[in-house]
Amino acid sequence: MTTGTTVLAFDMGASSGRALIGRLLSDSDGQRKLEVTEIHRFPNLAIQVGNHLHWDILRLLHEMKKGIRLAFQSGYEPSTFGIDTWGVDFGLLDANGELLGNPYHYRDSHTEGLIEEVSGLIGQETLFLQSGLQFMPFNTLYQLYAMKKAASPKLDIAQTFLLTPDLLTYLLTGVKSCEFTMATTTQLYHPGTQAWNTELMDKLGIPSRLFLEPIQPGTIVGPLSPGVTAELGIPSMQAVAVGTHDTESAIAAVPAGDGPFAFLVCGTWSLLGTEMSQPLLSEEAMKLEFSNEGGVGGTYQLLKNIMGLWLLQECKREWDEQGKEISFPELVRLAEQAAPFRSLVHPDDPRFFSPGGMADKIRGFCEETNQPIPQSEGEIVRCILESLALRYRQALEQAEQLTARHYGGLHMVGGGIQNQLLCRFTANALGKPVWAGPIEASAIGNMLMQLVALGDCKDLREARNLVAASFPIDVYEPSADAGWSTAYGTFLHFGRV
Repeated sequence: MTTGTTVLAFDMGASSGRALIGRLLSDSDGQRKLEVTEIHRFPNLAIQVGNHLHWDILRLLHEMKKGIRLAFQSGYEPSTFGIDTWGVDFGLLDANGELLGNPYHYRDSHTEGLIEEVSGLIGQETLFLQSGLQFMPFNTLYQLYAMKKAASPKLDIAQTFLLTPDLLTYLLTGVKSCEFTMATTTQLYHPGTQAWNTELMDKLGIPSRLFLEPIQPGTIVGPLSPGVTAELGIPSMQAVAVGTHDTESAIAAVPAGDGPFAFLVCGTWSLLGTEMSQPLLSEEAMKLEFSNEGGVGGTYQLLKNIMGLWLLQECKREWDEQGKEISFPELVRLAEQAAPFRSLVHPDDPRFFSPGGMADKIRGFCEETNQPIPQSEGEIVRCILESLALRYRQALEQAEQLTARHYGGLHMVGGGIQNQLLCRFTANALGKPVWAGPIEASAIGNMLMQLVALGDCKDLREARNLVAASFPIDVYEPSADAGWSTAYGTFLHFGRV
């Protein structure tokens, strides 16, 4: 194999960040593959300061610089780098281009009750038609409105609004930019007009002067600043605005063939939906709580946000703190041994959103719904995984209803697919095959858009063909029903759409 273009991807999740090298390899017949190597991993922890929860953005910048230095020290010579992160969160810059404090964490409580307040001011249907987004308490709209209500001086001082990946890119390059996929997570971008919703901003007292014109994924932003290259002792390289929302990067890496497909990006959050050429801004989509998020290659993703493996991660964190340090594989083994369909929860019940006391919250839900109360770790984990699989079935059926399409199976990507029991449960709950892979979907999608920017892939279709040629896909076929239909009927009685 001969080595072609090399790129560097930073994939930042809600609990950890990673630096990964992507190398484009070719064999003697010209067949190409993408090789991915992780070179640096680091924690990403929320920090409680007084009454607020923040991201430690400067620690993330420090770790990214370390990743860049390691890339060159390891003998790689990346031409470009790209950053993808979670959505909605942001930083504000003053007139000197300096950051006005650490960004708020999307799980901070300052947005509580604001969905109802803003909907009362604007009208729920109007708000959906002008944003296409599911009403989620952490959306950027509510964060900025919370700051306005609190008379935050930051809004008066600020000159520039930068979403998290754009902020990190700016701190490395000095170039201010706003990437399209992230802009569409804010609930302040109008998919119908393809522009910022300045009328809505004016009504809510959010200064529209802060917002930059969005650029499309695959745009070269600019080189590392001279100060950064001198600090790290490396040659310069260009930053690319990839699909900077990690969900959109992950969807870009789904190895689907031609035609409609359904996807599940599986991690701390679960995002289930389908790719569209245009946003679907119908009343039915609003009532079923689907979002329209901008994707790469001129696409929109019609998807539903589902609480995901956050429930399991929080339980494990609590058990670790109690001295019960049980690995994820051991927790899955205990879940397999537990009785099936003994207890279920609705993963998107609002009580599960905030950190802390997750196992007790699950027990409380079961008690309130007159189910057996799970006690052991295995019973709780089985409850979580079965409930997620049933929620996935509900969301997929709703996506089929909205699009008038039938999906023959589900493409699962992301770190959550390492939980093979969840993949198996999902296939059984759906009664359809699950195609699982790749695991590193967000980082791979990040790399793909760098390759598009460099001309190594001409478009999204060619990029996805490269994924199919490079990474194995595990197939989970559904087994006999074994109680899943009955459990689904129970699940639907929990009432949330």
